Amino acid sequence: MILTVTLNAAIDKRYVVENCRMGEVNRVKECTYVPGGKGLNVSKPASIYGAEVVATGFVGGHAGNYIEDALKPFGIKSAFYHVEEESRSCINIWDETNHVQTEFLEPGFTLTEEDFKGFEEKFKTLLDGADVVAMSGSVPKGLDGTAYQRLIRIVKEAGRPAILDTSGRLLEMGIEAKPALIKPNIDEIRMLTGKSCDNVQDIIEAAKTIHENGVETVAVSLGADGSLAVGEEGVFRAEVPKIDAVNTVGCGDSMIAGFAIGISEGLSLPETLRRASAISAAAAMREETGFFVMEDMKKLLPRITITKL
Repeated sequence: MILTVTLNAAIDKRYVVENCRMGEVNRVKECTYVPGGKGLNVSKPASIYGAEVVATGFVGGHAGNYIEDALKPFGIKSAFYHVEEESRSCINIWDETNHVQTEFLEPGFTLTEEDFKGFEEKFKTLLDGADVVAMSGSVPKGLDGTAYQRLIRIVKEAGRPAILDTSGRLLEMGIEAKPALIKPNIDEIRMLTGKSCDNVQDIIEAAKTIHENGVETVAVSLGADGSLAVGEEGVFRAEVPKIDAVNTVGCGDSMIAGFAIGISEGLSLPETLRRASAISAAAAMREETGFFVMEDMKKLLPRITITKL
């Protein structure tokens, strides 16, 4: 089972408009509503792939009830900690005319230390059946940089691997607990190491530094140029064939789903990287965030080039 953690779950709303104009009334052509937050954007592709997925974190109010109900069609089991305040919404506006995406992300509710301690107790009960735990995204107001650090230590005490996908202080403090895998972008790996990372070799050396400090696998997104993974098995680069990208929002989360699947299935690092890259690319081919079609992924899988560096 893959256990996902979304501490700041949301309702993701996607509006399709023509020629969006600031300061004016804009008519929405189409709108979709799906459960969101980075952890849930990991949950959905993992479930589509066929993995058993349990989603936990915080939800609140009527919006939180909607998030749980909307996960059922995906076959995702909900195990959230409930608070009274309403869960947030995140709005993605797609301008069809100019091919530009704009996002508005609400901050969400405020949590207390008592709320988080209650969640930690619930979290411990969910680890028995978990093969891997994937923690992603921001945290609600009221929590500090130690939130993921505390959860990773709980996961490690239970003898399970933890994936951490976040940024800023949360990432900086989270890696002190030595998760099994992180997936920083170039700016994040610069922050973590202080290295300039102006070329691929510099990035590899920076990732090796983090790996040598206790993170088992460091995967680095290179955008359209693919990705790198540094671990005990070596250094690997994935290159993805050119695709007709429709919506790239959440593709990094789909990649985390692929890493979680690979770890849960006991795949080698290069094969895990191949699976993660194929799922991420397949997700970019579809409009809905956190969604892909298995047929797309299967076609892409043999076309992903994995090179040991």
